[in-house]
Amino acid sequence: MMFDHKNRLWKRRHSVSVNEKSELLQQLTIDRSETSEAAGIRLWQLLVFGLLCALLAFWLGWSLNTSAEQTATVQPTVNAPSPANNTASSEPAEIEQPAAPVAERGETILNSSGYITARRMATVSSEIFGLIKAVKVEEGMSVSEGQVLAELDNSLTTVDLNLAKARVDVLSARREATQASLKEARRNHQRIMDNRFSSEADKTAALSELENLTASLASASADIRVAELEVQRQQERLADHVIRAPFAGVVTVKNAQPGEIVAPTAAGGGFARTGICTIVDMQSLEIEVDVNESFIGRVSPGQPVEASLDAYPDWVIPASVIAIIPTADRAKATVQVRIKIDLEDARILPDMGVKVGFLKS
Repeated sequence: MMFDHKNRLWKRRHSVSVNEKSELLQQLTIDRSETSEAAGIRLWQLLVFGLLCALLAFWLGWSLNTSAEQTATVQPTVNAPSPANNTASSEPAEIEQPAAPVAERGETILNSSGYITARRMATVSSEIFGLIKAVKVEEGMSVSEGQVLAELDNSLTTVDLNLAKARVDVLSARREATQASLKEARRNHQRIMDNRFSSEADKTAALSELENLTASLASASADIRVAELEVQRQQERLADHVIRAPFAGVVTVKNAQPGEIVAPTAAGGGFARTGICTIVDMQSLEIEVDVNESFIGRVSPGQPVEASLDAYPDWVIPASVIAIIPTADRAKATVQVRIKIDLEDARILPDMGVKVGFLKS
């Protein structure tokens, strides 16, 4: 009985372990149906994605090809005025302003940069030390040659001029008195020479007086000449109090005001002005550029040049080479070139930056 009972227990436990093992094996088994189903879904998505990419690539290629054909076939058109528009209307038509003159672009063999400079530019000052009485110019004003720019106080110089003129009058009166005495001495000498009873001493005295008066008259004439020169000098000094333009141009800088002291040098002190204004001859504007000495062989006098101001980069200015300065800058290894501007325009101003292109001759 005991043996049978143990045998039954062993079989029960064995059967349970076998069932558990079979369940574990079933859990580890791979479900082929689910794997195939999942693989089928991913393949479908891949096919759809590839088809969309192909359609997008085809559409992009077609669009680019169409745009290129339209760009190649479109020609610039000019809107011709219709007869109806030629009739008078209440609104004024807009007139397009002509473009600035430009040079025909050529083959550029060398590029450089420089500045606009003026060959005739002067800071006008006075030759004498004086007080400024009036300044008659302003910045931007055009002046002609000889035009009055400023006036200095001339009170003392006027007095000196009047004194010199008075000295001339005094010497002139003295000369007239000498001339009268000389006439009387000539008549007296003539009477003595004609009188047969005159002694030799009388004749000598009359002759001596005649010679002395003649010398006095010459001396008086010389003194008058000196006094007249003094008058001219005082007139020149008076004229120096009026400052005039040395040449025609445009005033670019005004350096002094009425009431200030002007001096030809800085010796007048820190409050003294050394100039009245600066005048620039706009007709003498040209371009100065520094060319590297390694490329100076490409530049020659008379060579055509295209210039463009930094302020107006789209405006091409015709120009030509004036001269090559026959010296080099040792520090920069450059050679200076002067370039003539072949047109006059109010937009071209001194010290403007400019870029130039030397054309093939």
